[in-house]
Amino acid sequence: MKTLFLFPGQGSQYLGMGKALADNHPGAAKLLQEADEVLGFSLSGLMANGPEEDLKATQNTQPALFVVSQMAALALQEEGIVPDLAAGHSLGEYSALAACGALSFADGLRLVRLRGNLMAEAGVRRPGAMAAVLGLDAGPLDQVLAGVAGCVVSANYNSPGQIVISGEVASVEAAMEACSAAGAKKVVRLPVSGAFHSPLMEYALEGLREGLAQATFRAPVCPVIANVDATEHADPSEFPELLARQLVSPVRWEDSMKKAASQGPIRAVEVGAGKVLMGLMRQIDRSISVTPVETVDAVSQLKGA
Repeated sequence: MKTLFLFPGQGSQYLGMGKALADNHPGAAKLLQEADEVLGFSLSGLMANGPEEDLKATQNTQPALFVVSQMAALALQEEGIVPDLAAGHSLGEYSALAACGALSFADGLRLVRLRGNLMAEAGVRRPGAMAAVLGLDAGPLDQVLAGVAGCVVSANYNSPGQIVISGEVASVEAAMEACSAAGAKKVVRLPVSGAFHSPLMEYALEGLREGLAQATFRAPVCPVIANVDATEHADPSEFPELLARQLVSPVRWEDSMKKAASQGPIRAVEVGAGKVLMGLMRQIDRSISVTPVETVDAVSQLKGA
């Protein structure tokens, strides 16, 4: 049976995440300390004590989630639990690449901090919004969006019946009303600071490409399924462009998980904060069991399973 490592993106963060790992695993605690040194401020203090609003800021959320995922991955790997395949949701793709050896911890951390800063600035320069649309398939949703003025696109194909839209504020608001009228079961505005995975993020592209060019990419220990094409990649020369394109392209998570399922029997591990990806997998393919791992106890239980 193959082991699939899954790495969460924004939305999984919470105050106090990573504390259980840092308190009970010396290697994880060392990574957290290294993160403070690389970033030049106390990310560990922000994660532990807040304020929560600062932790929710994109430029802080991204490195915080990245670090917690690396702490959990290290604990797993030290117990001999290693991936045969990996994938990460949006920001989580950076976590996947670092955990699989394609990026160093420091390079990955610098990149996600840069990405968060650029995305936050793009959100100020071109204000946008995002909304989750539940119970409307991709085809009908595309028809709805085509009839809305301005910029609004499908940004995250998360699972059957759960698609996130992204774009200009007025266009997203109009699309939300149109989706409800078209039969969506529920439409929910998301508490985000910009129109992620949409053309409104184009401002951030140049700076991100520069950062990616300065990072060193190596061959990962296993293939990583990319968000933009739901395809396995192991050639390090491909990763910078895949990560750049991801910024302005939809996250094809449902297709990515179907790609993973096609590999045969799979056990999946959600590496890091929260259980968001476990919930999405239940909607995509119930034959794949996902175990969330964010504590040393969870690692031990997985090893004994």
